[in-house]
Amino acid sequence: MFSSRVASFVYLLALAFLVQTAFGADTLFHFCSNSANFSAYDPYEANLKELTGYLSIQAPPKGFGLGSIGQKPNQAYGLALCRGDVSTPDCKTCVVEAGSEIRKRCPYNKGAIIWYDNCLFKYSNMEFFGQIDNRNRFYMWNLNNVSEPQSFNAKTKELLSELANQAYSNPKMYAVGEAELYGSNKLYGLTQCTRDLSSTECKKCLDGIIEELPTCCDGKEGGRVVGGSCNFRYEIYPFVNA
Repeated sequence: MFSSRVASFVYLLALAFLVQTAFGADTLFHFCSNSANFSAYDPYEANLKELTGYLSIQAPPKGFGLGSIGQKPNQAYGLALCRGDVSTPDCKTCVVEAGSEIRKRCPYNKGAIIWYDNCLFKYSNMEFFGQIDNRNRFYMWNLNNVSEPQSFNAKTKELLSELANQAYSNPKMYAVGEAELYGSNKLYGLTQCTRDLSSTECKKCLDGIIEELPTCCDGKEGGRVVGGSCNFRYEIYPFVNA
């Protein structure tokens, strides 16, 4: 559905991480499908517009929504996911913004995905529900290095692996937690899956991206691997709503 991209954007994503942290809820990243397009007044466009509105209503109350509109070959499939700690009003704001913005960035693409700090929004002309999306993924990290990378990396992987075990058994497929570091410092982590996945597939997805820690964020104070089906984040400061 989409092209595979990971490390091509590393420096820009690291800078984007700092900008987003400083200035708030901007777009993190997006991908447009390069496999199928549509023209103005195509029946798919009307289905996609209706689907976008549907997800903006369905997703906020529970933080997740999915659905399809239309009939093949013009059927549109989509989902929206909000971060597990995000309130219903903030979830709705994010999903509405995401649905509008991705249509501007990928105006005639039949498939696209966009991520914000508070939500992701994804659609396609091909059914993708229940399938792990390993193709749409990117990294973000803090530019600052820790003083003891080997022990820090081990502690980070331990925390995220524990949170992966919690997330896949949680109905929201979401988990947050913290771990003690040296002195009085703490490490904070988050794991989450889109809820179209089974618990088994959620665990598989999270285990897969956690294995990318050395490539993504070796010795960095904070980092993320963000995909179309699951993501993790860790920081040395709290970053979720209490």
